[in-house]
Amino acid sequence: MKEDNKLQALRNLCFDANIFPEEVLTWIAEENLWNIWVPKKYGGLELTFTEGLTKLRELAGIDGSLGWTVTLCSGANYFIGNLEPETAKEIFQKPRTTILGGSGGIFGTAEKLGDNYKISGIWRYATGASYLSHFTLNAKIYENGKALLNEDGAPKVRSFVLPKEEVQIIEDWNTMGLKASVTHSFEVKNALIPKRFSFIYNEFYQPQDIFKIPFSAFADLTLWINYIGIAEHFLDEANSEKSLDSLKNLEKSISAANQKVAKYSENIEEKIAGGEEITKDYIGEIHTLASNSVKNISSNIIELYPCLGVKASRKKQPLNQVFCDYFTATQHHIFTK
Repeated sequence: MKEDNKLQALRNLCFDANIFPEEVLTWIAEENLWNIWVPKKYGGLELTFTEGLTKLRELAGIDGSLGWTVTLCSGANYFIGNLEPETAKEIFQKPRTTILGGSGGIFGTAEKLGDNYKISGIWRYATGASYLSHFTLNAKIYENGKALLNEDGAPKVRSFVLPKEEVQIIEDWNTMGLKASVTHSFEVKNALIPKRFSFIYNEFYQPQDIFKIPFSAFADLTLWINYIGIAEHFLDEANSEKSLDSLKNLEKSISAANQKVAKYSENIEEKIAGGEEITKDYIGEIHTLASNSVKNISSNIIELYPCLGVKASRKKQPLNQVFCDYFTATQHHIFTK
């Protein structure tokens, strides 16, 4: 009962917030949730993939912005696995206050100057921007004024971690949902960053199994579980209003989605433990099933919504907020391709 009261108090604190109050940020830090994937030697929880996904679903079920922000920021802290060990140690000196986040888009440039890069550009959609200690970004690499290319002719790209002091936040997050995720844009102007603060996706320095998961599969499953958690919250709120046949369709879709996520997370863990390759076909299968699952859940929510009355359309009503959170979250480019 005490646990239920605590979660309800947390939901109340998050409700209709444009930015998380200090009590919420303190709770996240105390629970060490920014670091669910970070190795224990760096002060993290070092959860298994299945354990971490379960935690993310629970958080999304409490509040959409809470689940989304922890998912995306803990997902950025996951890049500790891509960093050279000494760099990781430096960045994670105070792990509970180390919060990474940023943009997956390739919006800027990094001019190679010896062992440094001069970075400039504007990046969009940095979840948790107002809470971050460090920003992550992707940039095209230039040298002597010319873009460097890979063997296939594509632009050479590296990812970077910058301290917040090198970044100017552009407060442009003005959406109907996920308001407290403060997913603002940010600008960098001629920041000189040592090469050791850069990394390549899917190149890892840490031995834990979590870092052997291909990043695209990791991203698909961590976002998918958020949609499930938010949809569960919507179902709870709708159930408290009316008993409708259309509720059953949503309930079935959520149940099926939970089973599929559990199957894939456990199967990935088994493959990695057994030294088995996670193939591109398998990654593609996950993405296709995740996309179809999210489409089904979305259709069920849209089917149900007109039956819930004006209350579901009023601002400062839980049903309305959860609806807006869900359909803001599902605009993420991974599930709109």
